[in-house]
Amino acid sequence: MNIDLNLYRIFYEVAKRGNITKAAEELYISQPAVTQAIHSLEKQIGATLFIRAKKGVTLTEEAKVLFQFVESGLNYIKNGENKFKELMNIESGTLKIGASTTVTQHVLLKYLDIFQERYPNVSISIVNNLTQDLVKLLREGSVDLLILNLPTKEYKDIDVVPFLEVHDTFMVGKRKIDLLNKKLDLTKIKEDFIFQKSPSNTRLFLNNYLNSNNIDIIPKYDVVSFNLVKDMTKMNLGIGYITREFAIKELESGELFEIDYTPKIPSRNIGIATLSNTIPSFTTKKFIDIILKEKI
Repeated sequence: MNIDLNLYRIFYEVAKRGNITKAAEELYISQPAVTQAIHSLEKQIGATLFIRAKKGVTLTEEAKVLFQFVESGLNYIKNGENKFKELMNIESGTLKIGASTTVTQHVLLKYLDIFQERYPNVSISIVNNLTQDLVKLLREGSVDLLILNLPTKEYKDIDVVPFLEVHDTFMVGKRKIDLLNKKLDLTKIKEDFIFQKSPSNTRLFLNNYLNSNNIDIIPKYDVVSFNLVKDMTKMNLGIGYITREFAIKELESGELFEIDYTPKIPSRNIGIATLSNTIPSFTTKKFIDIILKEKI
C-alpha cells in the first residue's frame, strides 16, 4: 500500500481536533479538500476512520490504533527536521578528524580553536596515525576528513586540497653553532643526523629529496616522532631534519639554529583529504571552510 503521507497528516489533524472545519483552518486548506482527503484515505485503507456527528467527528476504535502510529510517525519526522536544522546551523553534531600527531599539534589545533569558539556544541574526535592507516579509516567512514603532510600517494577515490606551504630544513642545537659559519654540501658532509622514521610522509619526502640529489645519508638516530627529532637536536645529538614552521618558538628562543646547506630542499604542503563523490556533512564543510579561508 502506497498512500500519500499528506493524507495521514490531514487524518492526524482531523482526529486531533475532532472537527473538519478546525482541521482545515490549521492546515490552511478548504473544508471540502479535507473531507475529500479523508474519503480518499478511507477508500485506500479499506475502512471507515471517523464516526460523523453534528458536533464533529470521532475516531472508530480501529482508527484510534492507527492514530497512535501516525502520531508517532509525524513526531518522529518533526524531530528529524529539528535535528536536521540543528546540524545545518552547526548547533550540534560531530566532527571526526584523522591526522598525524605532528600535524595535529602544529597545524590542526589552531583551526580547532576557531571552530570550537564558533560552534561549541559540536563533539570533536581526533585519530592520530600513519597516513596509510588514516586513509583506511576515511574509506570506512570512521573519520570525516584527513589533514595530511603532502605529497602523498595518489588515491583515485580521495580528493586532496593543499592549504598550507611548509619548508623542511636542517637544524642544530647551541653546541653545534660552528656549523653555521659555512655552507654545508650534503653530498660530502660527515655529521650525525636525526631523522623521523619511515613510513611517515615526512620521511618519504626526505628520502625522495636525498635520492634525487644522490645524497647518501644514513642517520645515526632514526626516531618515531617529529617532536623527538626536535628535542634530540636541541640536545646537540646531531643535525635534525625539521619543518621550519613547526619550530618557530625554538628558533626565536635560540634553542635551534638553521644551517646553510646545499642542495636546498623544495617546499611542500599540508592538505585536506576527503572522499571523492561524497557530500560532506554541514559540520565537515564548515570546518573545511575555516581552514581554507582563515588566515592564521
